[in-house]
Amino acid sequence: MDLFDFNENEERAKPLAERMRASTLKDFVGQRHLIAEGSLLRRAIALDRLGSCIFWGPPGTGKTTLANIIAAQTNGEFIKLNAVSAGVADVKKAVEQARNNLKMFGKKTYLMLDECHRFNKTQSDSLLPAIEQGTILFIGSTTENPYASMTPAIVSRCRVFHFEPLTSSDIRGALERALSDKRHGLGNYDTEVDADALAHLSVMAGGDLRTAYNALELAVLTTPPDDATGKIHVTIADAEQSIQRKALSYNEDLYYDILSAFCKSLRGSDANAALYYAMRLIEGGCDPLLVFRRLIAHSAEDVGMSDPHALVVAVSALTAFQNMGYPEGLLPLTEAIIYVCETEKSNSVVMAMDAARADAKNCRDDDIPAYLRDTSYGNKEMKAESKKYKYPHNYGGYVEQQYLPDSLKDRVYYTPSDKGYERTVKEIRTQKGKKR
Repeated sequence: MDLFDFNENEERAKPLAERMRASTLKDFVGQRHLIAEGSLLRRAIALDRLGSCIFWGPPGTGKTTLANIIAAQTNGEFIKLNAVSAGVADVKKAVEQARNNLKMFGKKTYLMLDECHRFNKTQSDSLLPAIEQGTILFIGSTTENPYASMTPAIVSRCRVFHFEPLTSSDIRGALERALSDKRHGLGNYDTEVDADALAHLSVMAGGDLRTAYNALELAVLTTPPDDATGKIHVTIADAEQSIQRKALSYNEDLYYDILSAFCKSLRGSDANAALYYAMRLIEGGCDPLLVFRRLIAHSAEDVGMSDPHALVVAVSALTAFQNMGYPEGLLPLTEAIIYVCETEKSNSVVMAMDAARADAKNCRDDDIPAYLRDTSYGNKEMKAESKKYKYPHNYGGYVEQQYLPDSLKDRVYYTPSDKGYERTVKEIRTQKGKKR
C-alpha cells in the first residue's frame, strides 16, 4: 500500500459530514444573511480585514466550516482548540505559536475555539492580551448566548455573528450533492433515494446539516442492495429509522397551517380546537417540544399579566414532560393547553416588549440618571450624586423617582388591562399614586 492509498483510506474513514465540509464560500451552505455578496462578513474576508469574532448558533449550521474557510482564504495559520479539554497551557502554546508565525513569516494565526462558552475566567484572561495585541485572531464557536455565558472582556473585543438553523431546502440541496459527489460523497454507490425519504431527512434534521448527513450515510450504508439490480434503494421507512423520527403524515404546507391554527386557537380561547391541533401535530410526527415552545410563548404573549400563572403552568408542563417522557407527558401538556385557553387574555406584555425594544434600538440620547449608576468605579462627584438615590424600602417599599433617562422619562411601555390579575396591578398602582 502506497502513501496515496493510505490517504484515500483515511479520507473514506471520515464521516460524510466531514468529507462534505465546504472549503470555499461558493460551496458554503446557508447563512445567506452573513455571507451574501456585499455583506460585511464577506467583504471582511475578501479584504483580509476580519478581526476577532464569535460565531453563535445551533449545532450543524456551519460555524466551524466557515472558520476553516476564513483561515484558508486569508492564507493564515489555523489552530483549533476545544474549550472543554483545553487548559491555560494549551492557550499559551497557541499564542506562542501565533507570535512566531507573525514574527518569522508575517502570517496571521486564527485560533478557533469550539464551545468557547465553556472557557472559565482564568482561561479567558490568558487569552485576552493576545487578542488585544492582535497576536491571534480569535474565532469562538458556541451554541450558547455569548453575552450571557462568556467573559464580557472577551465578548467586548469580538464581533458576534448569529448563525441560524438551515432551511429544509438548504439541507435537501446539500444531501443531493452528497449523493452525486463521487470524490467526497456517496456518488460511488449505486443509490436511489425516494423523494419523500429525502424530504423527511431534510425536515427532521431540524436545521442541523450534520444530523442530516449522518442519517443519510447511515441509511445508504445499512440498506442492502437489491439482489437483481444491485441498486441501494432508500425508502421513507429507511429514512425514519436512520434519523429516528417518524415521517410526518402531512406535507410541509399543511404542517405550518396546523401549527398556525393551534396558535390562533390558543389566542382565541378555544380549548377543543387547540387540543385537536396539538395532538394532530404530535400524532403526525411533530416533536412535542415544538408544541410546548409555542404554548409557552403564547402564555406570555396572549395571556401575560392577566394571569401570570399561565406561564408557570406551561413551563411546569414542559418540565413534567421531560421527566415523564411520551406518552404520559402528554397529560401535563393537555392540562397546560386547557389552562392557557380558558384563562383571561391580555396582550399588554407583548405590546410593552415591542415598544421598549423600539426605543432600545432607536434612542441614542439615553444617559442613565446619575443616582442610578454604579459608583464602585466613580469619582467624588459621582459618589455625591449617588446619595440622591431613594432606597424604596426606606419609604415603605415604594417611592416616586425617575428611573428612565431624561429623553425617555415620559415613556409608558406597560399599560395594564382590565383583565384578571391586571385589575389588581391597576389597584396597586393607584394606591402607590404612580404617574402613568
